[in-house]
Amino acid sequence: MIDLNADLGEGFGRWTLTDDDALLSVVTSANVACSFHAGDPAVMRRVCDLAAERGVRIGAQVSYRDLAGFGRRAMDVPADELAAETAYQIGALRVFAQAAGAEVAYVKPHGALYNRTVHDAEQAAAVVEGVQLAGGALKVLGLPGSELLAAAEEAGLTAVPEAFADRAYTPAGTLVSRRETNAVVTDEDVVVRRALAFAVDRAVEAVDGTTVVVTARSLCVHGDTPGAARIAARVRVALEAAGIEVGAFA
Repeated sequence: MIDLNADLGEGFGRWTLTDDDALLSVVTSANVACSFHAGDPAVMRRVCDLAAERGVRIGAQVSYRDLAGFGRRAMDVPADELAAETAYQIGALRVFAQAAGAEVAYVKPHGALYNRTVHDAEQAAAVVEGVQLAGGALKVLGLPGSELLAAAEEAGLTAVPEAFADRAYTPAGTLVSRRETNAVVTDEDVVVRRALAFAVDRAVEAVDGTTVVVTARSLCVHGDTPGAARIAARVRVALEAAGIEVGAFA
């Protein structure tokens, strides 16, 4: 069994980016923007209501405070401040999840923060401290082998490794920087093939043609990718056709 997650609620005011309604008909876990890189209270509430209605697990997608840069700009945030901001974002989303009759079940960093916590032990520990500060036995979603998952496990939290069907990988098993032209995989057929490779073979082809072993319990399709809902639907159909159950991670 494998979980299928997507970034949702990435709108602000009258501006929308992710097709939340369509994606919530496909995915099993929703990484909801908590207003630091995208999202606002009304958007967060709406996504939580829809997710609860459809039985989709709700996760807090925490970020650096970078609304203008969509959370994808490198920032130097002191560890104590980052811990507090992580807890703040989780707490904000929790209000709307609970009002919808659900709960925040996990935490996943976004953008620059996600990539930073792959290698930066201090920033990873700060995110985990924020998760603990927010309270509850929340799971932590991140890249296999990352400092983030190591910190989560050390803190006694459940670490959930994930893979990205629509992102290019380096030979080291990390994501190719979005500054590179080949960072995002846009060919739908290729995305579907990669999703099956992750789920069946536990591997992916890196940009240099080598095979990288990736053991993941969750598979991500980015919500801001053009045609994301259609791509996610194709991925789910292909997984189920291959005999793989698609369901939220335990």
